[in-house]
Amino acid sequence: MRASVRLRPEIAALPPYRQGRPAPADGFKLSSNENPHAPLPGVADAVAATAVEINRYPDATALPLRERLAERFGVTADEVIVGAGSVSLLAQFIAAAAGPGDEVVYSWRSFEAYPGLVTVSGAASVRVPNRADHGHDLDAMVDAITERTRVAIVCSPNNPTGTIVTAADFDAFMARVPGDLLVLLDEAYIEFVRDAASVDGRSLIGRHPNLVILRTFSKAYGLAGLRVGYAVGPEAILDAARATAIPLGVTAASSAAALASLEPAAEAELLARVDTIAQRRDAVRAALLEQGWAVPEAHGNFVWLPTGDATVEVAERLFSAGLVTRAFPPEGIRISIGEPESVETLLRILGELVPASQEGRTS
Repeated sequence: MRASVRLRPEIAALPPYRQGRPAPADGFKLSSNENPHAPLPGVADAVAATAVEINRYPDATALPLRERLAERFGVTADEVIVGAGSVSLLAQFIAAAAGPGDEVVYSWRSFEAYPGLVTVSGAASVRVPNRADHGHDLDAMVDAITERTRVAIVCSPNNPTGTIVTAADFDAFMARVPGDLLVLLDEAYIEFVRDAASVDGRSLIGRHPNLVILRTFSKAYGLAGLRVGYAVGPEAILDAARATAIPLGVTAASSAAALASLEPAAEAELLARVDTIAQRRDAVRAALLEQGWAVPEAHGNFVWLPTGDATVEVAERLFSAGLVTRAFPPEGIRISIGEPESVETLLRILGELVPASQEGRTS
């Protein structure tokens, strides 16, 4: 018998990223925070046009897209990095700053990819429990920073709980963290925010030499299948992240789609779709509150149900009704805001489950 290949034990024990189950033929996939709208014709045409050159490598730096984003954020192209989704960039920044013996601090529960990205880098996660309202406890995060801490991740709106970090709270946080600590502000859902008090990375450009802002085209712009995200920050930090990247990770089709999405007419229509989703989200949350669910304020394109020990049971009931959601036992369920046709079924099933399933009635 051949000897087993020796692997890093922490990697061998690490569960792989779990994608949401496919929806039944007559059901709805509400598990991956995808934009339910089909691509705009102009965006689809831009992607199709790249097919004639798929025998060629893409521009490794996605320069035209970086230049367009640089104009938007008032920075140079060298202060913008593009990657295969913002999660790819998160991995690059963590790898650039943290290794064996180091620590990365973040709120929990938050984006499920954070623990795996930290483990792969060789560093250790320091998870700071969310507040009772499911938001970040920034003071506790600062208190958790030690001389071993190399990265702090702030997710606003927080995935999966939907809560925001306010601009005032983030300013206070940045005033307390060490100046040599890399802070990553993960704003994958920023376009869905309608609260003026929320932190907005665009207003922070140039104010903090240790801050990087990450965003994506996957959610609001509906390009989840093409994997393209970006980050804005100091050039020296971005250069370090570039050094950790797998070359040529962003395809020509991804860049073309993102550029087409930023054209004024296309972007206006895309952001109108975002308004529709945000309005539907607010209506769903209001209905769930009326039913008695303790749903925290929702600022992304999803709502969070704190179902506790009943999480698996509730998720399976929804699945049986044709609704695929993302369960995080034993804490809760994240439900993406999808097609309008899904709402009636969602509210009907959850209305039947309120008494036996959640952590506390609101009425």
